[in-house]
Amino acid sequence: MADASHSTGADGGNLRERPSAKPLHLHNSDDARQKVLDLNEQEAKVQKDGPKRTYGRTPDGTVFIVPHTHDMVSQLLSPSQPKNLSDLVVLAVLAGLILLLYALPTSARKPVFAVIFLFWRAAYNLGIGWLLHMQSNHNRLVLWAKNSHLFENPDLGVNKHRTLYKLLKHEMETKIPQDYKFEEAPLEYNTWLLFRRVVDLILMSDFVSYCLFAIACFNRPDESWGLWMLRWATGILLFLFNLWVKLDAHRVVKDFAWYWGDHFFLIDQDLTFDGVFEMAPHPMYSVGYAGYYGISMMASSYAVLCISVIAHAAQFAFLTFVENPHIEKTYNKPPPRKRQQSQSIYREERPTSAQSEAAFLDGTPINESDGQPSQIHNIVGPLNTDFHRSLDISVVLFTLYMFCFATMTPNTWPVRTFFLVNAFIWRLWYALGLGYILDRQSKKKNWTRHFIKYGDSKEEAWRQWKYLYHLSMTFTHISFAAAAWKMYTLPSDWTSGWTLLRHVIGVSLVALQVWVASSIYESLGEFGWCFGDFFYPPSKNLTYSGIYRFLNNPERVLGLAGVWGVALITGSLPMFYLAGTAHILNLVFLQFVERPHMQKLYGEKLRQTSGVSKTLRQALPSPVRNWQSAADEYLNSTVEFIEEVIESARPKLAAGVDTFFKDTTALFKSYPARVSITRLAPELAGVDPTQYKLEIEGSRLSPHMELQKGHAREGSMARTPAERTSDFDKLLLEYGAPIKVRWEAPLNHSKKDWIGLYMVADNASREVTRIGSNGRWIATTKGVYDTSRAEEGILVSDKIMAASARKDADGDCYTGEVEFRGDKLWWTTGVFEFRYHHNGKHNVLAISQAFETRIPRFGEEDVEFDANGTIREPVERALLPVVQNCFDRDPEIAPSTADEPFGSLVERDGRYSRRVVFAVHQMFGIEFAPEVVQADGTVRNLAWRICNAKKVLAPYSMSRTGRNTPELQ
Repeated sequence: MADASHSTGADGGNLRERPSAKPLHLHNSDDARQKVLDLNEQEAKVQKDGPKRTYGRTPDGTVFIVPHTHDMVSQLLSPSQPKNLSDLVVLAVLAGLILLLYALPTSARKPVFAVIFLFWRAAYNLGIGWLLHMQSNHNRLVLWAKNSHLFENPDLGVNKHRTLYKLLKHEMETKIPQDYKFEEAPLEYNTWLLFRRVVDLILMSDFVSYCLFAIACFNRPDESWGLWMLRWATGILLFLFNLWVKLDAHRVVKDFAWYWGDHFFLIDQDLTFDGVFEMAPHPMYSVGYAGYYGISMMASSYAVLCISVIAHAAQFAFLTFVENPHIEKTYNKPPPRKRQQSQSIYREERPTSAQSEAAFLDGTPINESDGQPSQIHNIVGPLNTDFHRSLDISVVLFTLYMFCFATMTPNTWPVRTFFLVNAFIWRLWYALGLGYILDRQSKKKNWTRHFIKYGDSKEEAWRQWKYLYHLSMTFTHISFAAAAWKMYTLPSDWTSGWTLLRHVIGVSLVALQVWVASSIYESLGEFGWCFGDFFYPPSKNLTYSGIYRFLNNPERVLGLAGVWGVALITGSLPMFYLAGTAHILNLVFLQFVERPHMQKLYGEKLRQTSGVSKTLRQALPSPVRNWQSAADEYLNSTVEFIEEVIESARPKLAAGVDTFFKDTTALFKSYPARVSITRLAPELAGVDPTQYKLEIEGSRLSPHMELQKGHAREGSMARTPAERTSDFDKLLLEYGAPIKVRWEAPLNHSKKDWIGLYMVADNASREVTRIGSNGRWIATTKGVYDTSRAEEGILVSDKIMAASARKDADGDCYTGEVEFRGDKLWWTTGVFEFRYHHNGKHNVLAISQAFETRIPRFGEEDVEFDANGTIREPVERALLPVVQNCFDRDPEIAPSTADEPFGSLVERDGRYSRRVVFAVHQMFGIEFAPEVVQADGTVRNLAWRICNAKKVLAPYSMSRTGRNTPELQ
């Protein structure tokens, strides 16, 4: 940006330079990011009061000025904003919807506008969602605009749609009069502007059709004046709150994030996510839909409420499957690789072999560097259910028992009383019983001391506590659900009174509690979920992430929303009493067990005001804010007085209860192979398959593996002499190693040709491929397909090879090279082949030589300990290249030595761990869970675990095979 424009301040001060609007291309993306940060920071300092420029960058490193744009409503409805053809189209569609409402007969309005709204909602969540998903993962929209030459000047001779080009140029330059030139703007930015117009049409039609549906369903119920005022006042407040949420969110994220601009380009700057972003996660999708429920209340229609719930649920699905993955990929990238010596479990103070075996059999996890246990075999949640554990079997059997007992017993008052008392007792135990155990553990470590007294470890104490807590939590919830089942009566008329409303609200509250619980578990992990800081030293830094960014303790109110929801569904007074008791006991537990422990551990690090409280307090008038501060001070003094009274009486109470709780129990070698298939499909008239050829080159296995293959059941002696001397069956490649494919094609070959990787047995036909590639394909030419995934792996494209360089042809041809790696490989063993396909279809022109991927297999003699209990090096040497292949040989995650820790992406992406456990199973016959690989963190730790497992399982293998050196199964 050599050119600069100058401006003078109002006081006639010195001229200051600002970069020109012409884009600047930097080849390095990191340099572009730093440049954008510097420019935006400079703009924020220099232009404090006046208009500020915003700078962005494209994925290829182009830095440009992001022109100022207006929000959707302003550019459509404000008379001061210039209008163009797309605005008129949107306004015409909205006017047509309004006229349709008055043109339709009254009886047809509800179903017609219900269908119209659901259509626009599907266009929003499914249509826009699909476009954003394809743009995020494959750059589909930008590549489509590039390949269609949509924004290229027709004078250059490529774009033949001159009228469309002029229309787009006029449309966009009319809307953006400053800092924007259609010809100079990056392709990504122009594509985003075009995408915005589609979004404007869909979003405005979605909202207007919803409002028209609410008008069509408007109802005037027979109700009292006070109830009418309450309903309308609540509805208006919810709608105004919704409006404030949208406006405040737009104030923070601007049009860039409002229209998903980060799917096309990025703006690097420091943003303060205050206001509504401190109140709720994803406020535009969560509390930002409060207006829908306000409109439902004003319309007094269950139909509007039902369709509002459907729309809100669809929006959460859009958030889950479209936005969250993109946010995680774009803004939560793993930190750069820290290359330092890992803290291995191999120390001079190595435990004896007997202790190691006992620890392995006992399932004791390897402690992490911060002193907390590694979370490998978790127990919370249905996905962690393991029927090899007595705990999970007990949970399932008790659930089945309570279900049968609740459904098969008569619904009489003694039976109901039993279920209510049962739920009450379990709730008492869950809050007071477990609370007492945690209180004693916090102050005296009674639980851990009990297990140490009998020779167990603190890990055993922690594990037994987790089992007890999980059992108690499950039994408490199941008992409450069984009591609710006995107290519930199916309504005979769903439309009478508040029947349908209380069911909708009740189910919503249950869903809210499920979401809160999952958010807490996601933030704390199983260690925090089961109060691990009562048993292990806490982490050094106290962070408020996830749901804790908005609430200091979400369990205080929202954590039991489902209990009140179930009580509301049943409509039973005893269930309301039971829900109230549960909530009171939960508050007692939080106030007198958890809060003192947190104060003791973290002290002043604890945050006093949550994000929601801060936002609401800032929105209050000054007199109300002062009154609230005085009330909080009085409440805190009262709570401190009650705590002192209870603390003074605690020793006397504990003396009588203590006895009840006392006894609670690598070398790489290249090998090119070349073969062509000359088969012709009927639809390939004029195409000569003999001119298409494929060569493959990959990392061959060691000669030891060739020997293994020769000693298989069908060994070398079982084959003919010609087969034994042939090289055709000797192409064995390493599991997960990249494979290069060189191709040759005539000069007139189709630019949409592509190469796919398949199992040999999956295709019976050699002329046509009958199955999909599942993403294991690469195009031969760049810039042809509207997806970036097609070009991932292209090394050389359409390079002319002279006839003199070809041995078996007499003319020039095109040649190229692609590389299959990562997800484009098969992560299993077997026999595979590459297929060259014609013109974007599945007609086969060439097939490579078949090759086999295998994993080296080891026997017991290779995994021995020496006299000192130290692992032997062959296992590490054999495992290291396999792990490197499983991690795509990426220097950011793959270790270069056995001691080097894995990259942080391994913990976040389970694909890498699943590849490793498959390889370990094939090599050693030991089956691990993917979490084991993530917990071990180095090849050396994983090798130690493999050897220890082999030693433990060796007696059982010998007894089964009757040999001293059993084969791997």
